[in-house]
Amino acid sequence: MFHGIGPFDAATGEPQRSSKLTYTQVFSSSLIEVAEENEKVVAITAAMPEGTGLVKFAARYPDRFFDVGIAEQHAVTFAAGLARSGYIPVAAIYSTFLQRAYDQLFHDVCLDGLHVILAIDRAGIVGADGPTHHGLFDISYLRHLPNMVVAAPKDGAELRSLLRSAVGYEGPVAIRYPRGACPDSAMPEGGGSIPLGRAEVLKYGTDVTLLAIGNMVHPALEASERLMNHGIDACVVNARFVKPLDGTTILDLAGRTGRLVTLEENALQGGFGSAVLELLEEHNLRCEVKRIGVPDRFIGHGTQAELRSELGLDCDGVVESVRLFLGEGGKHTSAAS
Repeated sequence: MFHGIGPFDAATGEPQRSSKLTYTQVFSSSLIEVAEENEKVVAITAAMPEGTGLVKFAARYPDRFFDVGIAEQHAVTFAAGLARSGYIPVAAIYSTFLQRAYDQLFHDVCLDGLHVILAIDRAGIVGADGPTHHGLFDISYLRHLPNMVVAAPKDGAELRSLLRSAVGYEGPVAIRYPRGACPDSAMPEGGGSIPLGRAEVLKYGTDVTLLAIGNMVHPALEASERLMNHGIDACVVNARFVKPLDGTTILDLAGRTGRLVTLEENALQGGFGSAVLELLEEHNLRCEVKRIGVPDRFIGHGTQAELRSELGLDCDGVVESVRLFLGEGGKHTSAAS
């Protein structure tokens, strides 16, 4: 009952709810919308209907909802079977728990390129549950699997669009999103499709390219405004996809500025920044690169804000890292060759 406890009313024991919309709530509502439009969409959980936001889906579509119990391995293999039978399964699993099903992802889903959608909740810094619950490795353990698409939204509206788009993609699709509130203040409108592997340039700049994924996009945007006060004009790109990368956009902007900073809430080893380095190497583009992410250690307990500050994954940390990378506040004029 008191697992991962947050603020609560001492008299009643009832949790104090935030008025802000969470990523999980956006996923919950968006999946119901998608299911209304496509009767082949089904939902799977591994004993986490409340935590993954599937309670409302289960109430609305009881015959299209499956709780397999505490068995993530079975959830993934079951999803593969449903996909092979013509359904579009959406398996909602916490990032840290999906690690248990790596073998099934490889053998049962990716090897045959089956259309299974993974809704990866609690990706990134989770907070008070500590090192066992942070979702800091999913980019690294997913992106090297052939046929796998890996995406991460910058906000609730993009999560809604990515989920809708994933139904139309082919093969396995993983959408990772964090615990907690979205930058959006209300349920997003629209939800148009996003072309597979298409990044989004949010701000053009001349001195450095900030290439961010998922919930690091907004800190990158905030940092770009602060960096202007230090004479640094930063380009900001919402990568959206870890795999496939938008090579055209990334290579073009990296070539223009000559310096590139990647930002991710994932382990640096084998993560998003590593994927970008591989892209640059493949195309023989010489560019100075700084990777910002989670170091090679287990992250302990603390609030999300405290841990992000400690790891330099907030606006202040990004500003400091970029300034040191470029040379304390000075513009540079070099270009990649």
